[in-house]
Amino acid sequence: MAVPLPIDMEYVTDILFRLLTTPSPTGCTDDVIRLCCAELERMGIRYELTRRGAIRADLKGVQSSPDRALVSHVDTLGAQVKMLKDNGRMELVPVGHWSSRFAEGARCTILTDRGPWRGTILPLKASGHTYNEEVDTQPVSWRQVELRVDAPCTNRRELEERGFNIGDFVSIDPQPEFLENGFIVSRHLDDKAGVAVMLGAAKAVVETGVPLPVDCHLLFTISEEVGSGASSVLHQDVAEMVTIDNGTVAPGQNSSEYGVTIAMADSTGPFDMALTRSLLSLCEAQNIPHQRDVFRYYRCDSASAIEAGNDIRTALICFGIDASHGYERTHVNALESLVRLLVLYMQSPPRD
Repeated sequence: MAVPLPIDMEYVTDILFRLLTTPSPTGCTDDVIRLCCAELERMGIRYELTRRGAIRADLKGVQSSPDRALVSHVDTLGAQVKMLKDNGRMELVPVGHWSSRFAEGARCTILTDRGPWRGTILPLKASGHTYNEEVDTQPVSWRQVELRVDAPCTNRRELEERGFNIGDFVSIDPQPEFLENGFIVSRHLDDKAGVAVMLGAAKAVVETGVPLPVDCHLLFTISEEVGSGASSVLHQDVAEMVTIDNGTVAPGQNSSEYGVTIAMADSTGPFDMALTRSLLSLCEAQNIPHQRDVFRYYRCDSASAIEAGNDIRTALICFGIDASHGYERTHVNALESLVRLLVLYMQSPPRD
């Protein structure tokens, strides 16, 4: 019988802040993985690292197999240096799928072989006193922005002398704000809020010692933003997997910044109906606020796991985010609702 557990939301918001302020664009996730490993060790949860650096952690249940998994991704959007330019600035390409519209004006850190440098991403025509109305009419694309590094660099040679190279990772400042009314505004809530929720649920289970019917694996993936996500991180006896990620709050969508958004389908097709309905039933039985949604332009760790040939049931539960892949916003109510649902799910019997 699944029972509600005490939820430490102070811990959830604290670890979310620490995750947000640890740079982790896809391909450069070692620091945030170390942070997650330290949290698992502190809670006494066994884990292993895959060859690529993702995490498989284990919460033991009464039955070992077939078991279940929760998954969230630690990697975020970012950029890489495409070219060192003759004007002493750098051309960029995106890491993950996001518009340069949201990169314009961003403060960032360039991660070079010799150490980090600070900089700003600017449109090619950034001075209103010079370009006048052309500032407003220039196209929106990654070819229309450049990175201005905060170093005395006026040409390509000076960039090279200071250690800048093609392929250097660029981490975008998250600028997190945790407001008194519960709103959380930051870049990279996708999916660091999901990671914080998963850690918060694990903490509740560990500290109460509640028995789990089957083993539950906590999976922290490192390449969801480029599509491969959970393709290689699963244990082979996992029968069902629940992904925690963002739900898009926008006209034409039913997601909300409050409660749990349960996805019925995304761009890769419907999620498993039996597993999804069991999650809906848990919300209804315990009065967890929730809504359903269907996403047209969205894929998650569930898709990569299925496409890799894993024979598993999958579902997707979300914290609603306004302005996804931009200046994102959610509410602490959504995170708390998700933690409540996850601790109930981990105690529930597996699907037949």
